[in-house]
Amino acid sequence: MATSNTSIVRTRFAPSPTGYLHLGGARTALFSWAYARHHQGVFVLRIEDTDLERSTPEAVQAILDGMAWLDMRPDEGPFYQMQRMDRYREVIAKMLAEGTAYYCYSSPEEIEAMREKARAAGLKPRYDGTWRPEPGKTLPPVPAGRKPVVRFKNPLDGATSWNDMIKGPISFDNSELDDLIIARPDGTPTYNFCVVVDDWDMRITHVLRGDDHVNNTPRQINILRALGADLPQYGHVPMILGPDGEKLSKRHGAVNLLEYDKQGYLPEAMINYLARLGWSHGNDELFTREQLVEWFDTRNLTKSPAQWDPKKLNWVNAHYIKQRADADLAELVAPRIRERGGDPGAVDLPAVMGLLKDRAETLNQLAEGALLFCGPHQPAAPELLAQHLDDQARTLLSEFRAEAAGLSAWTTDSLDALIKDVLARHDAKMPKLGIPLRLVVTGRKQTPAIGAVLALLGRDTVLARLAAYQA
Repeated sequence: MATSNTSIVRTRFAPSPTGYLHLGGARTALFSWAYARHHQGVFVLRIEDTDLERSTPEAVQAILDGMAWLDMRPDEGPFYQMQRMDRYREVIAKMLAEGTAYYCYSSPEEIEAMREKARAAGLKPRYDGTWRPEPGKTLPPVPAGRKPVVRFKNPLDGATSWNDMIKGPISFDNSELDDLIIARPDGTPTYNFCVVVDDWDMRITHVLRGDDHVNNTPRQINILRALGADLPQYGHVPMILGPDGEKLSKRHGAVNLLEYDKQGYLPEAMINYLARLGWSHGNDELFTREQLVEWFDTRNLTKSPAQWDPKKLNWVNAHYIKQRADADLAELVAPRIRERGGDPGAVDLPAVMGLLKDRAETLNQLAEGALLFCGPHQPAAPELLAQHLDDQARTLLSEFRAEAAGLSAWTTDSLDALIKDVLARHDAKMPKLGIPLRLVVTGRKQTPAIGAVLALLGRDTVLARLAAYQA
């Protein structure tokens, strides 16, 4: 299956399904996807599911759902490592035959004793190479009944270096790198080995991933060289910090990507915001998916950690809500209204979205606001009515009700004009009628523009609530 790399850019996102798709993983996927799209390349999705104890089908589905929500669909995959075990074993057998890997029979207790000995000598704790074959070296007798691991024969001298696409030149002395275990006693391959074979077979040319993988990179490079494979270019993205400067975690809020869908964020807003967490194009804060693809360049990825800012995300989301067509918003918000006990079919929902969207930061806020028009009516508290409905307010309400019943057209403009006329006749200010109208008709002291609210509620509803108050 393995072939040499071509000139076509091929990136990959390779999450482990041991939990939900978190924000850091989503950003890594976004950068890999954008890089491939910018270069008219191929974006590969690979599920690294070899951790059988922690990997779950639910986590796999959460990853796929999260990618679909952001509309970052792979060109190839998803591929699953557990379906490639025969391939890994084939490569391990080849390495054993060629002498680039070897069997190690040291027990866990013996390995720990080696490490303690190294620590006592002031050295880095590591495997001491007891079973590493070398010319003229006599290996110990094979312990009876003990199953070996397979270790990679890492170079002892020199350094492994690469020019990181984000961090710049990085180098590790090979003497500091252990002979990595590439297969466990039961024959199952280890993470770093599977990654190498996958990247080789899938002809990955560029690996963008979190900088927690920096220490894995020299080991993977050395295995790729031992296999005679072309090396991808590597770029390691700094982590995301919470608002308090600590590593982003659950205590900073919902870090499951799909939680942001539930909370009412738009995928295009999340794409925009995630892209700006560590990448920039001049001073542009708002940009489309198409602009991101056009502008994306790893040279504009920062070397410093990015900081999660919920207020900034809300600002970005509010922008995209304003940009969405009213009918689109109505379709997105209708299920959220039903969840809250409202009936989205009871009102002209696109018109309601048009009224509310300029002041909303999330779809959930739109749903809450829409309940004013399509949810159960909650009358105002008696003490609030008593506070704002004096004799003059009652007179104004009575005149408004009588004249509103005779309006030829029930529109925002006609209702606004009527309110102004009633106020002018009594030389009263807007709050003197506006607040009582809101309280009696909506049960709330604060609403969007009262004329627009009355128009959307409809003549029958408004007049009935006014009549019920005055009865």
